Amino acid sequence: MALRCSALRPVPLGAAATALIAVGSFGAGATRNRGGVLRSLGLDSFSYGHGAGIANTLLWLGIILLVSAWVLAGRGVLSRRPDSADSLRLIRRCLVAWIAPLVLAAPMLSRDAYSYLMQGAMLRDGFDPYTQGAAINPGPMLLEVSHDWRNTTTPYGPLHLWIGEGITRIVGDNITAGLLLYKALSILGFAAMAWSIPLLARSLGASPALALWIGAANPVMLLHLVGGMHNESMMVGLVSVGLVCATRHRYGAAIFFIAVAVSLKATAAFTLPFVVWMALRRHTTDATSVPRRVGAFLGIAALGAALTVAVVAAITWASRSSWGWLAEISGNSKVINPLALPSLLAGVVTDFLLLFDGSLTFNVPLGFLRSASMICMALGLVAAWWLFRSSAAQAMRGIAVAYCVAFLFNSVTLPWYYASLLSVLAVTPIPRWALGWATGLSIVVTLAFTGSGNHQLYNPAWMLCSALAAWALTSWLMRPLDREGREESAAESIAPSPAPAA
Repeated sequence: MALRCSALRPVPLGAAATALIAVGSFGAGATRNRGGVLRSLGLDSFSYGHGAGIANTLLWLGIILLVSAWVLAGRGVLSRRPDSADSLRLIRRCLVAWIAPLVLAAPMLSRDAYSYLMQGAMLRDGFDPYTQGAAINPGPMLLEVSHDWRNTTTPYGPLHLWIGEGITRIVGDNITAGLLLYKALSILGFAAMAWSIPLLARSLGASPALALWIGAANPVMLLHLVGGMHNESMMVGLVSVGLVCATRHRYGAAIFFIAVAVSLKATAAFTLPFVVWMALRRHTTDATSVPRRVGAFLGIAALGAALTVAVVAAITWASRSSWGWLAEISGNSKVINPLALPSLLAGVVTDFLLLFDGSLTFNVPLGFLRSASMICMALGLVAAWWLFRSSAAQAMRGIAVAYCVAFLFNSVTLPWYYASLLSVLAVTPIPRWALGWATGLSIVVTLAFTGSGNHQLYNPAWMLCSALAAWALTSWLMRPLDREGREESAAESIAPSPAPAA
């Protein structure tokens, strides 16, 4: 009965929160420059002046309430039986109730959805988004693209362009209709991820409810994947389905789904080497001789690489696109924020070096640090791949570590990038300290970005308040574990009986 009573609280609270966010998004989100729903309804005043102030208040109140509802749901999971059907049902109810109001929300926290439409329209109209910027194709869609990206090529794969071309062929230049189709695809990708996470957790000996709570119900995931409509939603959904196939020993299907995800965004490729380990573990034993094991590894790796290239090549050919995206992967390097370690260190180092050389510019240490970080990233990825090879569960942990390394040392890191990490973070038993840090940092990242997509990461007062709020909520979330004297990891205390090693 106690669980049932507590389960009622986060569901309606979160639904009310996302309803406020949805309403506020039309005046405080990534608002339209021309046309749109507000203009059609004669409510343009909601997007400027006092109207915009009201919209921002609604949106921020909704975000704060959503974070609170998420922590309440987490406490409902951790303080009872997270491995029970009731706990998983609670998180699933939260997801359905919280996502529903976001279905008709305006784009928020980023203007990328407009760029997606623009890039699709470019391919439709005979332009090459890998060599030409959006400004080459004037029209109503260009007016909605962020000024930062109007002369920038796209780093996304051929599937991204193919989807955009298909949508723009259907809707023409109707931006509202195009956004609704992108929202539908984002929700489909999110649903695939939410379906996969509990299956992965159950097969790898972790708590399905806890994995779904941190990996899907997380405000970072909801706001940026559903609200922001980033293509990470589809990419992570495809990767998650592929990993489910891998845990069920269907490695060809696993590589196929992940390869499709790679053709959407290259980040998905980080998971492929770990699928090779999972397949190798399945087809060899500790008693297998080294030569035979090396031969099996080379064979599996070659087949996996061939299938990946074949899938991406087929999509490239079908979409009438090109391989130009491989040269444009770093195309968003103009973005500067301290989520990426090189940018964080460059800000500190530049201020210090200016004491000795007043002519020094920020880009000098930034360029050096980004180059050094790329080396660190490469070494870290190889180390993660080598160290986490002994089992399917270890390979899944390795995927999480690899994404941590990538997003820490990458030249640019944006909040929706963390979707790849969060989706696999707790599908294996997660130490209590890691759960606490993941919760706190998720809250900080959620509170750091405004509805329009601007961030407060260089606002010390704002970030201090966000950090204090994250610390207080995380401490409250974990307190029941302290009273019950659980010294082991949260997942070890609550996880179901470990599944046989895959």
